[in-house]
Amino acid sequence: MDLKRVVVTGLGALTPIGNNKTEFWDGLINGKSGAAAITYFDTEKFKTKFACELKNFNATDFLDRKEARKMDRFAQYAMVASDEAIADSKLDLDKINKLRVGVIWGAGIGGLETFQNEVLNYAQGDGTPRFNPFFIPKMIADIAPGNISIKYGFMGPNYTTVSACASSANAMIDALNYIRLGHCDVIVSGGSEAAVAIAGMGGFNAMHALSTRNESPETASRPFDSTRDGFVLGEGAGAIILEEYEHAKARGAKIYAEFVGGGLSSDAHHMTAPHPEGIGVVAVMNNCLEDAGLKPEDVDAINTHGTATPLGDVAELKAISQVFGDHAKAININSTKSMTGHLLGAAGAVEAIASVLSMEHGIVPPTINHSTIDENIDPELNLTLNKPQQRDVKVAMSNTFGFGGHNACVLFKKLD
Repeated sequence: MDLKRVVVTGLGALTPIGNNKTEFWDGLINGKSGAAAITYFDTEKFKTKFACELKNFNATDFLDRKEARKMDRFAQYAMVASDEAIADSKLDLDKINKLRVGVIWGAGIGGLETFQNEVLNYAQGDGTPRFNPFFIPKMIADIAPGNISIKYGFMGPNYTTVSACASSANAMIDALNYIRLGHCDVIVSGGSEAAVAIAGMGGFNAMHALSTRNESPETASRPFDSTRDGFVLGEGAGAIILEEYEHAKARGAKIYAEFVGGGLSSDAHHMTAPHPEGIGVVAVMNNCLEDAGLKPEDVDAINTHGTATPLGDVAELKAISQVFGDHAKAININSTKSMTGHLLGAAGAVEAIASVLSMEHGIVPPTINHSTIDENIDPELNLTLNKPQQRDVKVAMSNTFGFGGHNACVLFKKLD
């Protein structure tokens, strides 16, 4: 069968370096770090005392106070980002067929803080089971798309994908295929996460996954640098309106880019560590290129998973060199996590938005905080270090990988 074409017609971003897509883009091209001392709880006894929190964000500026209280922060973030994306798309909500509009969202954890606080309250009490009546609906990862659909009356497919840090990329790929196959006209996709909490920081610290550069938080997320010592935890949301091309064209929508392909694979190697030779990463990028009908030499830019972990960065760059060969040296490779930190289940969506905006503006955001070359990384690769670079990006790729060996890759192309 002939597959429908899928385009991006709306964007929304709520990130540690900007609370909407315009602020987010400005933060990216200015090399802004979102890392700072944690304000949400006392970190005196924690190994890591900083994270990439949202700045100057108050949910009640966007949501009714009573409704906000019924939501964990990850769901609040989803509502704010999706509201922006829907407004940006200029969809006429009175004219579209809402039976053919879905919401497919990604969250790696969901309502972690809600779960943490309810358990703490019970443990500190007298044993009487006093739980918030909204405990379960606040906690479950699928409540975010549920809330979005309830607000707007979207009655198409509605669920959450959970694949750790690949979750929102998985969500976008599912959305791509629903529209391609003709099942939907529009899907609100993306992801959100709010794991900067006692349990989140404590858990990742116990795994030795986080940077402990407490003396200089703003430089702690340093992908590809030989002195990197782990990722910086972030939070936020990214929302993308995906739409069937003819549907978008008929209503005169602004089209940011065409979503041309998605790839999935598994490392099948280790619970948390990447395959040292990047076998699963090679597979996912090849799968994505094949799905898009593109050749390696067509790709201009890659926003890497690039978490600043000692093993992950090297494995991913080895895989890029293997897939792209000599052309790898001509690609602008970067990691926007150097600025936003790692948004876990929201990372795929937020980084895809960065890729789409890079195509729109003709600028590749930098990989900041780089000072020392890693001898295990090919020095001829263009890692877009410390400063943005102007480039006419016609095809952009974005990688996301998750604990459990989950790999996802998406490709966007300037509309012909």
